[in-house]
Amino acid sequence: MSNDLNFSRRSLVKRIALLAGTASIPGLIASVPAHAKAKVSQANAKYQSTPNGDKKCSNCLQFVPGKSANENGTCKIVEGTISPNGYCVLWVAKQ
Repeated sequence: MSNDLNFSRRSLVKRIALLAGTASIPGLIASVPAHAKAKVSQANAKYQSTPNGDKKCSNCLQFVPGKSANENGTCKIVEGTISPNGYCVLWVAKQ
């Protein structure tokens, strides 16, 4: 019978530890978007308003186009206004 009692205590301690760990997850999740919203400066991204060969913002995964194809837009990771013909070192091809 003492084995059953020890098992129950272990089980209880494990469950309490699991609940304590689970309770801290919402705090971690809530803090992620604050970090994710921070954008890189154009200088740090080495942004330029001209393309680098075939690489340009309009064919980058991170580019958010303006109202028309020729209007400036924004970037998901670089701050400021972004030209569709611009380029930076964070360029990633659209798939």
